[in-house]
Amino acid sequence: MGIKPLGARVVIKRSEALEKTEGGLILSASAKEKPQEAEVLAVGPGTEDEKMEVKVGDKVIFSKYGGTELKYGGEDYIILSQKDILAVIE
Repeated sequence: MGIKPLGARVVIKRSEALEKTEGGLILSASAKEKPQEAEVLAVGPGTEDEKMEVKVGDKVIFSKYGGTELKYGGEDYIILSQKDILAVIE
């Protein structure tokens, strides 16, 4: 992947926004809400105070305003602290 997070940070890739509502309405690009669901692509080693609880491949829900968005190799990623991950989807 090329990005190695440090400490208790993770690199995630946001899931795609829904194109349609459950009722079948097609959403415009401006009406789509960014999903808070993502896949973990890389994890840091953790720290003495905070052990890593997520692993590569986990599907997670993260804090709406957490993390730093970046573009790398033409793809959009988010680097965030493990503390900003709210849940793992099983």
